[in-house]
Amino acid sequence: MISLELLRSNSVQVRKALHEKEPKFNVDQLILLDEQLRALRLRVEELRQAKNELAEQAKTGITQELREKSIQLGITLKTQEIDLDAKQAEFDKLYLECPNIPDEIVPTGNKESNQIVKEYGKKPGFDFEIKNHVELNKKLEWFNFEAAVTMTGARFVLYQNEAVNLVYALTMFMLKNNAKYGFKPYLPPFLVNEKSLEVASNFPKFRDQVYSVTADNLYLTPTAEVNLTNLYRDHIFAGAEELPKRMTAWTSCFRREAGTYGATEQGLIRIHQFEKAELYTVCAPENSLKEQELMLACAENILQQLGLHYRVSLLAGQDCSFASARTYDIEVWMPGQNAYYEVSSISNCTDFQARRGKIRYRDSKNKTQFVHTLNGSSLALPRLMVALMEVYQQPDGSINLPKILLKEGLWS
Repeated sequence: MISLELLRSNSVQVRKALHEKEPKFNVDQLILLDEQLRALRLRVEELRQAKNELAEQAKTGITQELREKSIQLGITLKTQEIDLDAKQAEFDKLYLECPNIPDEIVPTGNKESNQIVKEYGKKPGFDFEIKNHVELNKKLEWFNFEAAVTMTGARFVLYQNEAVNLVYALTMFMLKNNAKYGFKPYLPPFLVNEKSLEVASNFPKFRDQVYSVTADNLYLTPTAEVNLTNLYRDHIFAGAEELPKRMTAWTSCFRREAGTYGATEQGLIRIHQFEKAELYTVCAPENSLKEQELMLACAENILQQLGLHYRVSLLAGQDCSFASARTYDIEVWMPGQNAYYEVSSISNCTDFQARRGKIRYRDSKNKTQFVHTLNGSSLALPRLMVALMEVYQQPDGSINLPKILLKEGLWS
Protein backbone atom coordinates (compact mmCIF):
# COMPACT_ATOMS: atom_id res chain seq x y z
CA MET A 1 0.00 0.00 0.00
CA ILE A 2 1.13 3.56 -0.61
CA SER A 3 2.21 5.99 2.10
CA LEU A 4 -0.73 7.87 3.61
CA GLU A 5 1.67 10.56 4.76
CA LEU A 6 2.66 11.17 1.15
CA LEU A 7 -0.96 11.09 -0.01
CA ARG A 8 -1.88 13.74 2.57
CA SER A 9 1.15 16.00 2.12
CA ASN A 10 1.35 15.90 -1.68
CA SER A 11 -2.05 14.89 -2.95
CA VAL A 12 -1.63 16.67 -6.31
CA GLN A 13 1.51 14.71 -7.22
CA VAL A 14 0.12 11.41 -5.93
CA ARG A 15 -3.18 11.92 -7.79
CA LYS A 16 -1.30 12.53 -11.04
CA ALA A 17 1.01 9.53 -10.55
CA LEU A 18 -1.82 7.15 -9.70
CA HIS A 19 -3.84 8.33 -12.69
CA GLU A 20 -0.85 7.49 -14.91
CA LYS A 21 -0.66 4.02 -13.35
CA GLU A 22 -4.36 3.13 -13.22
CA PRO A 23 -6.66 5.79 -14.75
CA LYS A 24 -9.85 4.17 -13.43
CA PHE A 25 -8.76 4.16 -9.79
CA ASN A 26 -10.77 6.69 -7.77
CA VAL A 27 -7.99 8.47 -5.90
CA ASP A 28 -10.28 11.41 -5.04
CA GLN A 29 -12.56 9.01 -3.19
CA LEU A 30 -9.57 7.60 -1.29
CA ILE A 31 -8.53 11.12 -0.24
CA LEU A 32 -12.10 11.95 0.80
CA LEU A 33 -12.47 8.74 2.82
CA ASP A 34 -9.17 9.40 4.56
CA GLU A 35 -10.34 12.90 5.57
CA GLN A 36 -13.72 11.60 6.75
CA LEU A 37 -12.09 8.76 8.68
CA ARG A 38 -9.71 11.10 10.48
CA ALA A 39 -12.56 13.45 11.38
CA LEU A 40 -14.68 10.57 12.69
CA ARG A 41 -11.74 9.17 14.67
CA LEU A 42 -11.17 12.57 16.25
CA ARG A 43 -14.87 12.88 17.10
CA VAL A 44 -14.90 9.44 18.76
CA GLU A 45 -11.79 10.28 20.76
CA GLU A 46 -13.42 13.52 21.95
CA LEU A 47 -16.58 11.66 22.98
CA ARG A 48 -14.57 9.04 24.85
CA GLN A 49 -12.68 11.77 26.64
CA ALA A 50 -15.95 13.47 27.57
CA LYS A 51 -17.33 10.16 28.86
CA ASN A 52 -14.22 9.67 31.00
CA GLU A 53 -14.64 13.19 32.42
CA LEU A 54 -18.26 12.45 33.32
CA ALA A 55 -17.16 9.25 35.03
CA GLU A 56 -14.73 11.29 37.14
CA GLN A 57 -17.49 13.73 38.07
CA ALA A 58 -19.75 10.84 39.05
CA LYS A 59 -17.27 9.79 41.72
CA THR A 60 -18.33 12.84 43.78
CA GLY A 61 -22.00 12.07 43.37
CA ILE A 62 -24.47 11.28 40.60
CA THR A 63 -27.16 13.84 39.83
CA GLN A 64 -30.14 13.37 37.52
CA GLU A 65 -28.61 15.82 35.07
CA LEU A 66 -25.32 13.97 35.13
CA ARG A 67 -27.09 10.63 34.63
CA GLU A 68 -29.07 11.88 31.62
CA LYS A 69 -26.01 13.52 30.12
CA SER A 70 -24.04 10.29 30.52
CA ILE A 71 -26.81 8.22 28.88
CA GLN A 72 -27.07 10.59 25.93
CA LEU A 73 -23.30 10.70 25.55
CA GLY A 74 -23.15 6.90 25.57
CA ILE A 75 -25.80 6.69 22.81
CA THR A 76 -23.95 9.26 20.70
CA LEU A 77 -20.62 7.54 21.23
CA LYS A 78 -22.03 4.14 20.26
CA THR A 79 -23.51 5.60 17.07
CA GLN A 80 -20.23 7.29 16.17
CA GLU A 81 -18.25 4.10 16.85
CA ILE A 82 -20.50 2.18 14.48
CA ASP A 83 -20.02 4.90 11.86
CA LEU A 84 -16.25 4.79 12.45
CA ASP A 85 -16.09 1.01 11.94
CA ALA A 86 -18.11 1.27 8.73
CA LYS A 87 -15.98 4.12 7.41
CA GLN A 88 -12.79 2.24 8.33
CA ALA A 89 -13.95 -0.82 6.39
CA GLU A 90 -14.88 1.33 3.38
CA PHE A 91 -11.50 3.05 3.47
CA ASP A 92 -9.53 -0.18 3.96
CA LYS A 93 -11.20 -1.79 0.95
CA LEU A 94 -10.31 1.09 -1.37
CA TYR A 95 -6.86 1.54 0.16
CA LEU A 96 -5.98 -2.09 -0.57
CA GLU A 97 -7.14 -1.60 -4.18
CA CYS A 98 -4.84 1.40 -4.65
CA PRO A 99 -1.83 0.57 -6.90
CA ASN A 100 1.77 1.50 -6.22
CA ILE A 101 3.03 4.86 -7.45
CA PRO A 102 5.22 4.53 -10.57
CA ASP A 103 8.82 5.69 -10.50
CA GLU A 104 9.61 9.01 -12.14
CA ILE A 105 11.60 7.38 -14.98
CA VAL A 106 8.73 5.06 -15.94
CA PRO A 107 7.18 6.03 -19.32
CA THR A 108 3.58 7.21 -19.23
CA GLY A 109 0.93 5.28 -21.12
CA ASN A 110 0.11 1.62 -21.76
CA LYS A 111 2.19 -1.22 -23.24
CA GLU A 112 2.56 0.63 -26.54
CA SER A 113 4.74 3.11 -24.62
CA ASN A 114 7.16 0.48 -23.28
CA GLN A 115 10.78 1.36 -24.02
CA ILE A 116 13.24 -1.26 -25.30
CA VAL A 117 16.44 -0.58 -23.39
CA LYS A 118 18.58 -3.55 -24.42
CA GLU A 119 18.84 -6.42 -26.93
CA TYR A 120 21.05 -9.47 -26.79
CA GLY A 121 22.03 -11.58 -29.77
CA LYS A 122 20.22 -11.86 -33.07
CA LYS A 123 17.20 -13.71 -34.34
CA PRO A 124 18.31 -17.17 -35.49
CA GLY A 125 18.17 -18.04 -39.17
CA PHE A 126 17.06 -21.35 -40.64
CA ASP A 127 17.64 -22.98 -44.02
CA PHE A 128 14.59 -25.22 -43.66
CA GLU A 129 10.90 -24.72 -42.92
CA ILE A 130 10.60 -24.34 -39.17
CA LYS A 131 7.84 -25.62 -36.91
CA ASN A 132 6.39 -24.28 -33.68
CA HIS A 133 6.69 -26.29 -30.46
CA VAL A 134 3.20 -27.81 -30.83
CA GLU A 135 4.07 -29.13 -34.28
CA LEU A 136 7.46 -30.37 -33.05
CA ASN A 137 5.76 -32.20 -30.21
CA LYS A 138 3.84 -34.44 -32.62
CA LYS A 139 7.08 -36.31 -33.23
CA LEU A 140 8.86 -35.69 -29.92
CA GLU A 141 5.92 -36.53 -27.62
CA TRP A 142 7.29 -34.33 -24.86
CA PHE A 143 3.85 -33.07 -23.77
CA ASN A 144 0.43 -34.69 -23.55
CA PHE A 145 -2.20 -31.98 -23.56
CA GLU A 146 -5.07 -34.38 -24.22
CA ALA A 147 -4.27 -36.45 -21.11
CA ALA A 148 -4.05 -33.28 -19.03
CA VAL A 149 -7.49 -32.22 -20.24
CA THR A 150 -8.89 -35.63 -19.24
CA MET A 151 -7.39 -35.63 -15.74
CA THR A 152 -7.68 -31.90 -14.99
CA GLY A 153 -8.97 -29.57 -17.71
CA ALA A 154 -8.00 -27.20 -20.49
CA ARG A 155 -4.76 -25.19 -20.34
CA PHE A 156 -2.93 -27.82 -18.27
CA VAL A 157 -0.08 -30.01 -19.48
CA LEU A 158 1.38 -33.43 -18.72
CA TYR A 159 5.14 -33.48 -19.23
CA GLN A 160 6.63 -36.76 -20.38
CA ASN A 161 9.78 -38.35 -21.80
CA GLU A 162 12.62 -35.87 -22.43
CA ALA A 163 10.48 -32.90 -21.34
CA VAL A 164 10.68 -34.16 -17.76
CA ASN A 165 14.46 -34.24 -18.01
CA LEU A 166 14.43 -30.73 -19.42
CA VAL A 167 12.26 -29.37 -16.58
CA TYR A 168 14.69 -30.67 -13.97
CA ALA A 169 17.74 -29.63 -15.97
CA LEU A 170 16.49 -26.07 -16.37
CA THR A 171 15.46 -25.87 -12.73
CA MET A 172 18.87 -26.91 -11.40
CA PHE A 173 20.61 -24.73 -13.96
CA MET A 174 18.64 -21.67 -12.87
CA LEU A 175 18.96 -22.28 -9.13
CA LYS A 176 22.72 -22.70 -9.45
CA ASN A 177 22.94 -19.55 -11.54
CA ASN A 178 20.89 -17.61 -8.98
CA ALA A 179 23.14 -18.84 -6.17
CA LYS A 180 26.13 -17.34 -7.99
CA TYR A 181 24.46 -13.96 -7.63
CA GLY A 182 23.94 -14.43 -3.90
CA PHE A 183 20.34 -15.69 -3.85
CA LYS A 184 19.72 -18.28 -1.12
CA PRO A 185 17.48 -21.22 -2.16
CA TYR A 186 14.09 -21.97 -0.62
CA LEU A 187 11.37 -24.52 -1.33
CA PRO A 188 8.15 -23.11 0.16
CA PRO A 189 4.68 -24.70 0.49
CA PHE A 190 2.46 -24.59 -2.57
CA LEU A 191 -0.52 -23.57 -0.41
CA VAL A 192 -0.83 -20.11 1.12
CA ASN A 193 -3.41 -18.40 3.31
CA GLU A 194 -5.47 -15.30 2.61
CA LYS A 195 -3.28 -12.96 4.67
CA SER A 196 -0.19 -13.99 2.71
CA LEU A 197 -1.93 -13.12 -0.56
CA GLU A 198 -3.03 -9.77 0.83
CA VAL A 199 0.49 -8.90 1.98
CA ALA A 200 1.92 -9.80 -1.45
CA SER A 201 -0.75 -7.56 -3.08
CA ASN A 202 -2.67 -10.36 -4.84
CA PHE A 203 -5.74 -9.84 -2.65
CA PRO A 204 -8.23 -8.31 -2.83
CA LYS A 205 -7.74 -7.05 -6.41
CA PHE A 206 -6.79 -10.37 -8.06
CA ARG A 207 -8.85 -12.80 -6.01
CA ASP A 208 -10.53 -14.13 -9.16
CA GLN A 209 -7.14 -15.19 -10.59
CA VAL A 210 -6.24 -17.56 -7.73
CA TYR A 211 -7.26 -21.20 -7.26
CA SER A 212 -8.80 -21.86 -3.84
CA VAL A 213 -8.97 -24.94 -1.62
CA THR A 214 -12.24 -23.93 -0.03
CA ALA A 215 -12.48 -26.64 2.64
CA ASP A 216 -9.31 -25.37 4.32
CA ASN A 217 -9.51 -21.69 3.37
CA LEU A 218 -6.18 -21.99 1.55
CA TYR A 219 -5.05 -21.08 -1.94
CA LEU A 220 -2.62 -22.50 -4.50
CA THR A 221 0.27 -20.08 -4.75
CA PRO A 222 0.24 -18.04 -7.97
CA THR A 223 3.97 -17.38 -7.60
CA ALA A 224 6.69 -17.95 -5.01
CA GLU A 225 6.76 -14.17 -4.64
CA VAL A 226 3.76 -14.61 -2.32
CA ASN A 227 5.62 -17.03 -0.09
CA LEU A 228 8.87 -15.10 0.00
CA THR A 229 7.14 -11.77 0.71
CA ASN A 230 5.70 -13.32 3.86
CA LEU A 231 8.94 -14.88 5.05
CA TYR A 232 9.70 -11.69 6.99
CA ARG A 233 6.15 -10.56 7.69
CA ASP A 234 5.86 -8.55 10.93
CA HIS A 235 9.64 -8.58 11.24
CA ILE A 236 11.97 -5.73 12.20
CA PHE A 237 15.61 -6.13 11.15
CA ALA A 238 18.01 -4.87 13.79
CA GLY A 239 19.80 -2.66 11.27
CA ALA A 240 20.59 -2.07 7.61
CA GLU A 241 23.67 -4.29 8.02
CA GLU A 242 21.33 -7.32 8.07
CA LEU A 243 20.20 -6.43 4.56
CA PRO A 244 19.86 -7.32 1.76
CA LYS A 245 18.15 -10.68 2.01
CA ARG A 246 18.31 -12.36 -1.40
CA MET A 247 16.16 -15.44 -1.99
CA THR A 248 15.33 -17.80 -4.83
CA ALA A 249 12.60 -20.44 -4.89
CA TRP A 250 11.33 -23.01 -7.34
CA THR A 251 7.61 -23.75 -7.26
CA SER A 252 4.75 -24.69 -9.47
CA CYS A 253 2.57 -21.62 -9.96
CA PHE A 254 -1.19 -21.75 -10.34
CA ARG A 255 -3.19 -19.02 -12.10
CA ARG A 256 -6.71 -19.00 -13.44
CA GLU A 257 -5.72 -16.47 -16.15
CA ALA A 258 -9.40 -15.79 -16.73
CA GLY A 259 -9.95 -14.06 -20.06
CA THR A 260 -6.30 -13.11 -20.53
CA TYR A 261 -5.28 -15.32 -23.42
CA GLY A 262 -6.01 -15.45 -27.10
CA ALA A 263 -6.64 -18.27 -29.53
CA THR A 264 -3.11 -17.96 -30.94
CA GLU A 265 -1.47 -18.75 -27.60
CA GLN A 266 -1.27 -22.51 -28.06
CA GLY A 267 0.53 -25.23 -26.18
CA LEU A 268 2.83 -24.01 -23.42
CA ILE A 269 2.53 -20.28 -24.13
CA ARG A 270 -0.15 -19.72 -21.46
CA ILE A 271 -1.20 -22.46 -19.05
CA HIS A 272 -2.80 -22.56 -15.62
CA GLN A 273 0.03 -24.44 -13.88
CA PHE A 274 3.65 -23.73 -14.66
CA GLU A 275 7.05 -24.09 -13.04
CA LYS A 276 9.11 -21.02 -12.24
CA ALA A 277 12.27 -20.07 -10.40
CA GLU A 278 11.66 -16.84 -8.50
CA LEU A 279 14.08 -14.15 -7.35
CA TYR A 280 13.20 -12.05 -4.32
CA THR A 281 15.07 -9.35 -2.42
CA VAL A 282 14.45 -7.43 0.78
CA CYS A 283 16.73 -4.41 1.08
CA ALA A 284 17.21 -0.90 2.43
CA PRO A 285 15.45 1.73 0.28
CA GLU A 286 18.65 3.37 -0.92
CA ASN A 287 19.83 0.08 -2.43
CA SER A 288 16.69 -1.08 -4.25
CA LEU A 289 17.63 0.33 -7.67
CA LYS A 290 21.00 -1.40 -7.50
CA GLU A 291 19.33 -4.63 -6.41
CA GLN A 292 16.94 -4.44 -9.36
CA GLU A 293 19.87 -4.20 -11.77
CA LEU A 294 21.52 -7.20 -10.08
CA MET A 295 18.31 -9.19 -10.38
CA LEU A 296 18.01 -8.25 -14.04
CA ALA A 297 21.60 -9.30 -14.74
CA CYS A 298 20.99 -12.63 -12.99
CA ALA A 299 17.95 -13.44 -15.13
CA GLU A 300 19.64 -12.25 -18.32
CA ASN A 301 22.67 -14.42 -17.67
CA ILE A 302 20.53 -17.55 -17.93
CA LEU A 303 19.37 -16.64 -21.43
CA GLN A 304 22.88 -15.63 -22.47
CA GLN A 305 24.31 -18.99 -21.38
CA LEU A 306 21.53 -20.72 -23.32
CA GLY A 307 22.33 -18.67 -26.43
CA LEU A 308 18.84 -17.24 -26.78
CA HIS A 309 18.03 -13.89 -28.38
CA TYR A 310 16.03 -11.56 -26.13
CA ARG A 311 15.22 -7.93 -25.45
CA VAL A 312 14.67 -5.95 -22.24
CA SER A 313 11.92 -3.34 -21.95
CA LEU A 314 11.22 -0.71 -19.32
CA LEU A 315 7.48 -0.94 -18.88
CA ALA A 316 5.16 2.04 -19.06
CA GLY A 317 3.14 2.88 -15.97
CA GLN A 318 -0.09 1.18 -17.04
CA ASP A 319 1.77 -1.99 -18.03
CA CYS A 320 3.57 -2.33 -14.70
CA SER A 321 2.08 -4.75 -12.22
CA PHE A 322 -0.23 -3.50 -9.47
CA ALA A 323 2.50 -3.56 -6.79
CA SER A 324 5.42 -2.41 -8.93
CA ALA A 325 6.92 1.06 -9.12
CA ARG A 326 9.32 0.08 -11.90
CA THR A 327 9.47 -3.10 -14.00
CA TYR A 328 11.80 -4.53 -16.61
CA ASP A 329 10.39 -7.24 -18.85
CA ILE A 330 12.69 -9.77 -20.51
CA GLU A 331 11.17 -11.09 -23.72
CA VAL A 332 12.73 -14.04 -25.53
CA TRP A 333 12.42 -14.58 -29.28
CA MET A 334 10.39 -17.62 -30.32
CA PRO A 335 10.85 -18.28 -34.05
CA GLY A 336 7.98 -20.75 -34.25
CA GLN A 337 5.65 -18.04 -32.93
CA ASN A 338 7.41 -15.30 -34.91
CA ALA A 339 7.15 -13.14 -31.80
CA TYR A 340 8.78 -12.13 -28.54
CA TYR A 341 7.25 -13.47 -25.34
CA GLU A 342 7.88 -12.42 -21.76
CA VAL A 343 9.84 -14.92 -19.67
CA SER A 344 10.66 -12.60 -16.78
CA SER A 345 9.42 -9.45 -15.10
CA ILE A 346 11.88 -7.79 -12.72
CA SER A 347 9.88 -5.49 -10.45
CA ASN A 348 10.82 -2.99 -7.77
CA CYS A 349 7.85 -2.75 -5.40
CA THR A 350 9.53 -0.13 -3.16
CA ASP A 351 7.80 -0.16 0.26
CA PHE A 352 4.37 -1.15 -1.12
CA GLN A 353 4.42 -4.78 0.05
CA ALA A 354 6.49 -3.95 3.14
CA ARG A 355 3.71 -1.68 4.43
CA ARG A 356 1.17 -4.47 4.02
CA GLY A 357 3.45 -6.98 5.72
CA LYS A 358 4.97 -4.60 8.30
CA ILE A 359 8.49 -5.52 7.19
CA ARG A 360 10.86 -2.96 8.70
CA TYR A 361 14.42 -2.27 9.81
CA ARG A 362 16.07 0.09 12.28
CA ASP A 363 18.06 2.89 10.68
CA SER A 364 21.20 4.57 12.03
CA LYS A 365 19.02 6.67 14.37
CA ASN A 366 17.27 3.54 15.68
CA LYS A 367 14.01 4.54 13.99
CA THR A 368 11.98 1.88 12.23
CA GLN A 369 11.70 2.28 8.46
CA PHE A 370 9.98 0.15 5.84
CA VAL A 371 12.23 -1.99 3.64
CA HIS A 372 11.95 -2.21 -0.13
CA THR A 373 11.02 -5.51 -1.80
CA LEU A 374 11.82 -6.70 -5.31
CA ASN A 375 10.81 -9.78 -7.27
CA GLY A 376 11.59 -11.35 -10.61
CA SER A 377 11.16 -14.53 -12.61
CA SER A 378 14.35 -16.43 -13.22
CA LEU A 379 12.73 -17.83 -15.29
CA ALA A 380 9.27 -19.14 -16.25
CA LEU A 381 9.98 -22.67 -17.52
CA PRO A 382 7.24 -23.38 -20.11
CA ARG A 383 8.01 -20.38 -22.30
CA LEU A 384 11.73 -20.97 -21.89
CA MET A 385 11.17 -24.54 -23.07
CA VAL A 386 9.24 -23.24 -26.09
CA ALA A 387 12.12 -20.94 -27.01
CA LEU A 388 14.68 -23.73 -26.66
CA MET A 389 12.63 -26.14 -28.78
CA GLU A 390 11.94 -23.64 -31.54
CA VAL A 391 15.45 -22.12 -31.65
CA TYR A 392 17.35 -25.41 -31.50
CA GLN A 393 15.11 -27.51 -33.75
CA GLN A 394 16.79 -29.53 -36.49
CA PRO A 395 15.58 -30.34 -40.01
CA ASP A 396 14.49 -33.82 -38.89
CA GLY A 397 12.38 -32.41 -36.05
CA SER A 398 14.81 -33.29 -33.26
CA ILE A 399 16.07 -30.71 -30.74
CA ASN A 400 19.79 -30.06 -30.30
CA LEU A 401 19.73 -28.55 -26.80
CA PRO A 402 22.66 -26.47 -25.48
CA LYS A 403 25.31 -28.73 -24.01
CA ILE A 404 25.35 -26.73 -20.80
CA LEU A 405 22.01 -28.32 -19.92
CA LEU A 406 23.06 -31.92 -20.43
CA LYS A 407 25.05 -32.13 -17.18
CA GLU A 408 22.05 -30.81 -15.24
CA GLY A 409 19.51 -33.28 -16.58
CA LEU A 410 18.72 -36.97 -16.12
CA TRP A 411 20.16 -38.08 -19.45
CA SER A 412 22.43 -41.08 -19.36
